[in-house]
Amino acid sequence: MSWLPSARRSFLSQFGTGVSVAIGAATLTAGGVTLGAQSPGSARRQPRRHAQDNWLDELPGQHRLLLDTTGATGFGNALLYANNFLNSSQAEYGLKDADSAVVIVARHLSTVFGYNDAIWAKYGAMLSQRVNFNDPQTQKPATINVYNSTSHSAALASLGITLDAVIKRGVHFAVCQTATRLFVGGLAQSTGGNADAIYKEVLGNLMPNAHMVPSGIVSLSRAQERGFTFASVG
Repeated sequence: MSWLPSARRSFLSQFGTGVSVAIGAATLTAGGVTLGAQSPGSARRQPRRHAQDNWLDELPGQHRLLLDTTGATGFGNALLYANNFLNSSQAEYGLKDADSAVVIVARHLSTVFGYNDAIWAKYGAMLSQRVNFNDPQTQKPATINVYNSTSHSAALASLGITLDAVIKRGVHFAVCQTATRLFVGGLAQSTGGNADAIYKEVLGNLMPNAHMVPSGIVSLSRAQERGFTFASVG
């Protein structure tokens, strides 16, 4: 096999010094083999950024968590888990709340818990019916956002962790516009009101730190593209 080195030199000499021959993802040169060349399109795709999602980047914190909710129980779980996440980060890692960015997605049947008490006082009976949810204390349609009530702690999955409590710690909410439009359409039909006017009313009465997003399912994707880890809590 002593002929291999001289044969290789003879082969390369036919192309002249400094000329290379590309083979697949490697490049054969007069000095040896250079690895790592990539074909066009083999680089990792970078998702396009959209202005509607920029608020996600504006949240402080290097540790970024997204909790997805689709129903009343899941929304309560999310409040509890968000609080646990911040508590553990503080107790075990010595972090402050500002070191984390936590977003709770309220979509599908949990969307309505992104609305404040003014909306629940006015439309609670209809909203409760549409999401199949009653106040667990009265077993009647809710007239307040029960997840912001300290008196409901024993009856809810949040175990006393309220919306106000996590909002004060910097937790934000992505409220589904698609679901909101459906609920608003039903409210307009039931009350004889104008759907656009009711939508504006709801938009002006979101919970603090709440953002109306085009749809909750899209926000799941956009947040992960921007560095959030994802957990589904029901």
